[in-house]
Amino acid sequence: MTTDQQTQRVSVLLGQDDLTIEDRPVPAVDPGDVLVEVAAVGVCGSDVHYFRHGRIGDFVVSSPLVLGHELSGTIVAVGDGVDPGRVGERVAVEPQRPCHRCAQCLAGRYNLCPDMRFYATPPVDGAFAGFVTIEAEFAHTLPDSVSFEAGALLEPLSVGIAAVRKAGIVPGSSVLIAGAGPIGIICAQAAKAFGATRIVISDLVPERRERALSYGATEVVDPTVVSVASDIAPVDAFIDASGAPRAVSDGIKAVGPAGAAVLVGLGNSEMTLPVEHIQNLEVTVTGIFRYTGTWPVAIGLVASGQVDLDSLVTGRFGLDQVREALESDTDPDSLKSVVYPNGIPAA
Repeated sequence: MTTDQQTQRVSVLLGQDDLTIEDRPVPAVDPGDVLVEVAAVGVCGSDVHYFRHGRIGDFVVSSPLVLGHELSGTIVAVGDGVDPGRVGERVAVEPQRPCHRCAQCLAGRYNLCPDMRFYATPPVDGAFAGFVTIEAEFAHTLPDSVSFEAGALLEPLSVGIAAVRKAGIVPGSSVLIAGAGPIGIICAQAAKAFGATRIVISDLVPERRERALSYGATEVVDPTVVSVASDIAPVDAFIDASGAPRAVSDGIKAVGPAGAAVLVGLGNSEMTLPVEHIQNLEVTVTGIFRYTGTWPVAIGLVASGQVDLDSLVTGRFGLDQVREALESDTDPDSLKSVVYPNGIPAA
């Protein structure tokens, strides 16, 4: 089954700081896939990084690339083998295509698939486009109570869920989170939903610290005034959402015996860690790379009201305003910007 529309408008990154709009064919729907008319796409820090620098580590924009991987929309066509009754379904897209056959996929760690094709990661195009295709099982049904904007932001919430899972957050846990940007705020909400009763957020910016108190933080810390490493009571877990080497080192030092430190923020490829503290207190230090099996949990948390994603949206942009959306992170009042490839809906 196919949509009647043959072409779509797409925002394309040609190179560093170089965007254009192109008309492209609507993608064909392969067996097992669905075609999604894109409703909303969240702007991620990785999109901004590709736009400003043309690369993230080993991932280099060497050919035109469509950005955007946080998305929701409506299924408008299905491929062979997919229930045609899904046409018209509101969905949140898990933006990845693992191989389903390698050792990591078969072990349930499909996020670590060596042949992963992830939206908006060179050379795979993303969702700043009218339509995208995805495997049917990665198009997750949205309840009517969950908005398209919240549906798009289930992707960063999935990062938060993966982080708090790795951190071992359970009812009664205490956690320190470095960074009160979008991911830090979402990690705080996820930690609270998982039962954490003490949530400390560290950030340099007063406005961000104040805002964190509205999203689950029980304490906020200015790291230029208070030593996170020595002046706060030890925590069960530390989640870094900043990528700053000093924040990582001090955050690990704040973890008590047998605790965990989870590195989420994109920072330096190498940094110095407090090895003696890690060894003597048996602190587990790990990272997260995307997520597995998080969308059903994320949908449940939002639908139940335990996590608020709608209020995170501070900017709304059409496809012709992608540059403005990518540059909006310089506004201190900006938290999360959303692009609407098929037009900003009426209020």
